[in-house]
Amino acid sequence: MLEMIRSAFGGMSASAVVILSVAFMIFGGFAMTRLTKLAKLPNVTAYIIAGIILGPFCLDLVPSHIVEGMDFISDIALAFIAFGVGEFFKISTLKKSGIGVFIITLSEALVASLLVFLVCFFVLKLDFAFSIVLGALASATAPASTMMTIRQTGAKGEFVDTLLQVVAFDDVIGLIAYSIAISLAISSTTGGAFDASVVVLPIVKNLAAILIGGLFGVFLKLLIPQKRSTDNRLIISVGLLFTFCGICALMDVSPLLGCMVIGTVYINLTGDEKLFLQLNYFSPPILLLFFVKSGLGFRLDALAGGSGSIGSVPLWAVGVVYFAVRIAGKYLGAFTGCAMARKPAKVRNYLGLALIPQAGVAIGLAALGARTLGGSEGEALNTIILASSVLYEMIGPISAKLSLSLSGSYSDKIEDVAPIEPSEEQRSEVDILIERIRRIQNELPAHTVPDAELAFTEAAEEQLEAMSMNTNRRKMIRR
Repeated sequence: MLEMIRSAFGGMSASAVVILSVAFMIFGGFAMTRLTKLAKLPNVTAYIIAGIILGPFCLDLVPSHIVEGMDFISDIALAFIAFGVGEFFKISTLKKSGIGVFIITLSEALVASLLVFLVCFFVLKLDFAFSIVLGALASATAPASTMMTIRQTGAKGEFVDTLLQVVAFDDVIGLIAYSIAISLAISSTTGGAFDASVVVLPIVKNLAAILIGGLFGVFLKLLIPQKRSTDNRLIISVGLLFTFCGICALMDVSPLLGCMVIGTVYINLTGDEKLFLQLNYFSPPILLLFFVKSGLGFRLDALAGGSGSIGSVPLWAVGVVYFAVRIAGKYLGAFTGCAMARKPAKVRNYLGLALIPQAGVAIGLAALGARTLGGSEGEALNTIILASSVLYEMIGPISAKLSLSLSGSYSDKIEDVAPIEPSEEQRSEVDILIERIRRIQNELPAHTVPDAELAFTEAAEEQLEAMSMNTNRRKMIRR
């Protein structure tokens, strides 16, 4: 059956192959969520597993040239995720957080980088250039899977606010760390002096993207007045995000930071949370394709069959060490940073568990680092980051969901959702359950439709009403 499908692809038109491949990815991702739901795993994990199953190591149903041609999906998905993260950067929220978020971010990013570098260079005896670049890449954290896990669980509170701000600032630290590391790597391999331009140029490009993002945030506010219809609000915001992604592609920078700034500027200028809800309800298919594509790119053969160009240590061993040491560094750094920032115990003890995912920015920087280092070391760097990113994205959502539960940011246990006061009277379990149900009923809002769904469907209702009015006008004219 599978051979028939693969052979049929060979005789199809290019557009048919693309459409069917996307259909396989969407239905494969959805079908896998039905299984992972039984194990109470996040949807992100299901999407990545679906990608691996559809990929070259299992069913091989999606041609490799289709996967390579879908790189733009990563930028678009990151744009939606980053714009949504910008909502949490309200000035009022930042004032409450103070400098603590910066301390935590600096600590978790630098401890992970330093630990990976020290183990690779001094324990594994790897090349300095390779070790320092790999260490710098360890600082980056992916916000996409964390955001989707938060949406899925509906988690809220101080832990969630701190986590989202740390993940956002983390990429700034990662970009700066990578710029410095790649300059030191080049200097060590060429024997030349420290090249400041190698450090400054990426920072200047990202600062330019941030500035343009701020201007786009202002444009978005001007283009979406209160009288603008809900469907046009969605069209304008999506078109603006796509335009910004295109500009970032021309500049050869990630749209992540700039899109965060767009969301931050817009929410602080307007206070309009409704647009974020609409986009959150619009983006799941795009995010599904992004994570399924990550699973499709999993290169087990490259990791297991890597050459010994990074010393006498096999490439798979370096990958395993990097995978484990980075997790330890993230947890230790987050714990230390939270202690210095005097965060509550529930934030301090569990924040590091939510910082495991790594994709997007790290993969993009690894590709740049591979081109800069060149040769077998560049290929090894790219392979380790790609393979470990898939594994991080598989266990990351699970650990993020665990951290949200342990920190009390959400719970699916009825005793946590509807706590009751202890009583001296002897009550049966049925009586206690009835009291909990009544308490939940009393706390339910009058309208039970989720805010995101309500914001999204308003556009369709408004469009339907407009169409009805136009139809009635035509009938009146004919009469």
